Amino acid sequence: MTDMSMSSGRSRRGGTRLGWSLALLALAQLIFSLDLNIVFVALPEIGADLGFSGQTQQWVVSAYVVFAGGFLLLGGRAADLLGRRRIFVLALTVYAASSLAGGLAGTPGVIVVARAIQGIGGALLLPSTLSLINTLFEEGPRRNRALAVWGGAGASGLTVGALLGGVLTQAFGWPAVFFVNVPLAGLVAIAALAVIPRDGRRQEDRRFDLPGAMTVTGGATLLVFVLVQGPEIGWMSPAIIAVVALAVVLLAAFVVIEWRSADPLMPPRLFGNRSLVAGITVTFLYMATFGTLPYFLTVLLQTVHRFSALQTGLAFLVPSLAIATGTQLGERLATRLGTRTTLLAGFLTGAVGTLFLALGFHHSSGYPAIVPGLVISGVGQGVTWTAMWIAAAAGVAPREQGVASGMASTTLNLGNAIGLAVLIAIANAGAKGSGPALRSSIADGSRTAVYLAAAGMLLGTLIALLSPRRTATTPQAAGDDVPEPAERHTV
Repeated sequence: MTDMSMSSGRSRRGGTRLGWSLALLALAQLIFSLDLNIVFVALPEIGADLGFSGQTQQWVVSAYVVFAGGFLLLGGRAADLLGRRRIFVLALTVYAASSLAGGLAGTPGVIVVARAIQGIGGALLLPSTLSLINTLFEEGPRRNRALAVWGGAGASGLTVGALLGGVLTQAFGWPAVFFVNVPLAGLVAIAALAVIPRDGRRQEDRRFDLPGAMTVTGGATLLVFVLVQGPEIGWMSPAIIAVVALAVVLLAAFVVIEWRSADPLMPPRLFGNRSLVAGITVTFLYMATFGTLPYFLTVLLQTVHRFSALQTGLAFLVPSLAIATGTQLGERLATRLGTRTTLLAGFLTGAVGTLFLALGFHHSSGYPAIVPGLVISGVGQGVTWTAMWIAAAAGVAPREQGVASGMASTTLNLGNAIGLAVLIAIANAGAKGSGPALRSSIADGSRTAVYLAAAGMLLGTLIALLSPRRTATTPQAAGDDVPEPAERHTV
């Protein structure tokens, strides 16, 4: 066999293995997205069965959000230093174990702890998955295509979560929404050991920056706690003020530590990368705008129009298909026109669609009234989703892809928490009366919130203008972590 044919054979085998790696990473994102929505439908049954009070039941959701948001940056850095495949497999193992514990829970405390640990698993999973994509696929068309596949899987997971939550709860009871994760996460973790390339050589001179990790994790966790609990407890309550003060102290200490550290958790020089800064800013705006729409759509369908959980899940098929279509369109636009133009197109399309969507937020309007807005806004959302992750990864050295993904994921989580806190407060300000009058005021308040989300998308176009016109491929720096030599030609 000639050298050329041998090389071609290795390339085909490497390409096939890389394709399987992408399939597993996309499946992991589907699991992550599925878990965001699957518990919502089961909440009433969980509360009734385990004896939650009205005020504590929300912690089944909040525990996940708080711990996922607080540990994202730590998860990204851990992927860089300890190995992306190792952290990916560890995250899925944590997911499977905590899901099993949640399904077996017999008391409120156990299920809340299980959800908190599940949140930590999510904080390890999202940045490790992103950094694997960004290091296995070189910057340019291949990475753009991989991110589009990954993003489409995430959009599908949101729909599958809403549908599966309703079906499983109705057929098998609430524990089923936890148990379903056990075989899924377990099988992906086992397959990853066989398919995803082994982690490269570890750099002995690289340290974990434990003081930075402790301060930013503590500060971010407390900050998300405030954003989640502030509307419930009261923004001016002594407990919230005390937690805010402690969060500020910890985050300020983190900034000082990072500037002085020889090997910081989050290198300050990364903020000199315009594409990364634009990317993490866009992820914040994305979740503060696009990311809040499912909440208000759920309120409209279930509270105003009295849809069942299963009917609501089916209603989400339309926007989810539109988002999945947008992620594929975003990949093509980013490859041909660059990330800045793609972000502009995504935000503008999303703003127009969201304005149409708001027009259908009326107590006497049916589902067909919001379908045009759902389709247009969904396509814009998908385009923006793909482009913002491309921007956040551009020009970042392979050895720092994990922390860059963690930074973008952290702002994503904070954007959702802050956006929801602000828009829910505005939407609920005018809620009054009872019966049809209350449903009418809820629809009106939700419409105002959706209009504000559209305004936020227009602000996103201004942020997009600050990003580089095109993202240039940055060569791998000397000494960066690399995959095993046998795999490197496939990347």
